[in-house]
Amino acid sequence: MKLKEDMNPLLLQVFRSVVWVYSFITFIPWYFLSGTGSNLDRARRLKARSISGHPAGPYRAINCQEKLLAFLQPGVDTIDKMFEYASVQFPERDCLGTREVLSEEDEPQPNGKVFKKVILGNYNWLSYEEAYQGAKCFGSGLAALGQRPQCNIAIFCETRAEWLLAAQACFMYNFPLVTLYSTLGPMAIAHGLNETEVTHIITSKDLLQSRLKAILCDVPRLRYVIVVDSRPTSWPNIPRGIVVLNMDAVKEMGSKPHNMSRKKPEPSDIAVIMYTSGSTGIPKGVMISHGNIVAGITGMAERIPNLNETDTYIGYLPLAHVLELSAELVCISHGCRIGYSSPQTLADQVSPVMYSEIMDRIYKNVMTKVEEMSRFQKTLFVLAYNYKMEQISKGYSTPLCDSLVFKRVRSLLGGNTRLLLSGGAPLSAATQRFMNICLCCPVGQGYGLTETCGAGSISEIWDYSTGRVGAPLVCSEITLKDWEEGGYYSTDKPNPRGEIVIGGPNVSMGYYKNEGRNNNDFFVDVNGQRWFCTGDIGELHPDGCLKIIDRKKDLVKLQAGEYVSLGKVEAVLKNCSLIDNICAYANSDQSYVISFVVPNHKQLMALAEQIQVKGTWEEICNNPQIEKDVLGIITEAAIAAKLERFEIPKKIRLSSEPWTPETGLVTDAFKLKRKELKSHYQEDIERMYGGK
Repeated sequence: MKLKEDMNPLLLQVFRSVVWVYSFITFIPWYFLSGTGSNLDRARRLKARSISGHPAGPYRAINCQEKLLAFLQPGVDTIDKMFEYASVQFPERDCLGTREVLSEEDEPQPNGKVFKKVILGNYNWLSYEEAYQGAKCFGSGLAALGQRPQCNIAIFCETRAEWLLAAQACFMYNFPLVTLYSTLGPMAIAHGLNETEVTHIITSKDLLQSRLKAILCDVPRLRYVIVVDSRPTSWPNIPRGIVVLNMDAVKEMGSKPHNMSRKKPEPSDIAVIMYTSGSTGIPKGVMISHGNIVAGITGMAERIPNLNETDTYIGYLPLAHVLELSAELVCISHGCRIGYSSPQTLADQVSPVMYSEIMDRIYKNVMTKVEEMSRFQKTLFVLAYNYKMEQISKGYSTPLCDSLVFKRVRSLLGGNTRLLLSGGAPLSAATQRFMNICLCCPVGQGYGLTETCGAGSISEIWDYSTGRVGAPLVCSEITLKDWEEGGYYSTDKPNPRGEIVIGGPNVSMGYYKNEGRNNNDFFVDVNGQRWFCTGDIGELHPDGCLKIIDRKKDLVKLQAGEYVSLGKVEAVLKNCSLIDNICAYANSDQSYVISFVVPNHKQLMALAEQIQVKGTWEEICNNPQIEKDVLGIITEAAIAAKLERFEIPKKIRLSSEPWTPETGLVTDAFKLKRKELKSHYQEDIERMYGGK
């Protein structure tokens, strides 16, 4: 979407003429010297096709039509072998880095809350050899504490170097690793630990004190708690029968020669039991084998050109999420270094932001700053933005604009970013294009699920189209299953549509102790290949790229028979600067959609000042006039985005409290929990539908 060019038409025409002359003079030498022609050919080529010739598929990437790929190097078919291979290839290269925290300060927020602001120093790095030996000693120490091969062990910890080191130790010694989000509630934590019957758990001092300690008595089989922090070394008030040890002490135990033997895993052995964030109820444990993960890594790595030991990856998403774990293992397999951070530590002095939508948040913040610029600065930015948008839509780069206008925006992420990948939730077209333009690097979108090791499809870096998630990876194939109720068929014109079903060596072993769901969601074909029915609705374009267009669970039929995709409504309206989060809702016995909205604090306060409404944050959110004006702005945004009349919310409720995993209204991946949101806002639903 272009930005509005608010300037004199004559001056605008002069500017365009100058740009045209500049482009004409520089185009031919630049075209041949930059290699743009070959990039354009790559972007336009066929990327996947149906191996059956039928529009339903299965669709495979062009470079794996005969056979799907399952590993990067011959014989390297388990995660421990992959780590060992990397430690031999890159022994002295930096592997895992932790940023030093110099101090913390309290920072009051406009809503009265206080966040911790951290002041940060430099990174301290472990080499590949040091990380490998550390993991080996830790795994040996766990074995000395009675942890046995093919017996489950849990990790409940924030994303940090110790998490991955502990995981690699478990992979080496064939201890299936049970992963739990660090923001899960007490009941969900206890459920996961008891269902998997763990006797050992790896955690941090903060999570032991704040989350685990209260439920230790509810996990009767638990015997050992290993804390990754070096301090403190003593733990009062721990229930009798549970021993708490520090990671360093366990490593020391494992460094003794008689404790170093290990039983190596097979590709079919369980590597991870990954508990999903549970958007529809109690979290489910997904059983993922070594072979599944290695296959998924193989597919992802193929879409990242020139990945090598000179690259640095910033790790900040939850490692208990399949996307982050897979991404970090891709980096390990290629000798990259991983610097651990978080939304709080992406810069030297920062306060928390919600990691689930960090790209959307950057987009909104930068655009807000643009509005605050002087008229000249804003005009220059808008003209450069629109010019670059035209150029990249043709597959061309703009080095002059990048160096003169967008360099400052790019410096927000350090100035060295060469690739951004987005997954876990759809990235809006406006945000994706903004990242392309202002951060001067490709933005790839991927699609996958825990059940497929995060692997399904990823767009190529040469593909600058928006709203698509690329062609199937070389480890997987995709077929479209007709969904009659939603009206999606593989025979649809102009493109085949249907429920996305993913098959390949990356498809997991199923849900832990849940045969009912396994029979519904997974199946094995006549060739012995596993498939997973995603519940997502996709459309396959002529070049073999996939677009996610709907979700079976999000489809609601209104009173008059119209189908509304709640996810589609939310994705469109999240681009509105007034909205930080939104949940669309509809009853089948009603004729219109309503919405619950978490407003952007700065934007809403500006609106309140504009219409002279005063009060506390909560009072402003509950003010009828504010609600009416926000609804008007949302309606305008919906019309501009070409939502159908029946898709546009007719009534809204503004929430003064943000939705976080702690509130129970969103998952740990910040996906909406619709059932919980419905219960939370039940009185408002009745009011908005005329019951009260």
